[in-house]
Amino acid sequence: MHFTKMHGLGNDYLYVYGEVPENVAELSVQLSDRHFGAGSDGMIYICPSSVADFKMRIFNADGSEAKMCGNGIRCVGKYVYDKGYTNKLHLRIETLSGIRTLNLQVTDGKVDNVTVDMGKAAVQEDMRLLVDGAEAVCTPVTVGNPHAVLFVNDIDKVPLTTLGPKLERHTAFPDGVNVEFVQVLGNNALRMRVWERGSGVTMACGTGACASVMAAISKNYCCYDAPVAVHLDGGTLVIRIASDNTVTMTGPAEIVYEGETKLC
Repeated sequence: MHFTKMHGLGNDYLYVYGEVPENVAELSVQLSDRHFGAGSDGMIYICPSSVADFKMRIFNADGSEAKMCGNGIRCVGKYVYDKGYTNKLHLRIETLSGIRTLNLQVTDGKVDNVTVDMGKAAVQEDMRLLVDGAEAVCTPVTVGNPHAVLFVNDIDKVPLTTLGPKLERHTAFPDGVNVEFVQVLGNNALRMRVWERGSGVTMACGTGACASVMAAISKNYCCYDAPVAVHLDGGTLVIRIASDNTVTMTGPAEIVYEGETKLC
């Protein structure tokens, strides 16, 4: 099996063009291992689609399937263009969260940045959750997948690896949730760290960045129709949310290396 390791701001996946095998969960667990495998946050398969240009399926490092990945879908755009599967600069990609559109930005024949129409975000009222006897206040946001956004005063002191997994599996979120810790840097800038459902700490989360901006707008920390820079561990994404809650995200996509493995 041939795969291509790619990343969007350090959020890395192993990309395969073709049909998804029956043992994909086991395969994703084995290959994602950073000591005994190729090392990644999971695997993404790029398949034919009857309703869009291509279809993407996302499998986390624990073998579970995700509905949407903002960093991953940008890499899908780069993959299919750079490898000659399409010459389109405007693509429609089928996901489990619906069809998403991509606009590819090309330099010297290669895609370097991608703008994604992420669909509409939905924000709910704050939830006050009890975790180990202490209260955690989070803002639930859906951007094709579920997020819990927590605003903090100092991003460097957040309990990312302790509170993150406890909120991910909290009874308030029966299907699990992605957890974002966010510090407001200004009207048009946020700093975010993430505990991703099924993968743990990652360098970046595209849908998480979108959810963070949506939550910030709901609290008047940021404004509609303005580009907001979200600074993650792996780099910066630019998020813009229209007054109807439609989200666009712009960021880079990069190839790390090509590899081959025997199917387990």
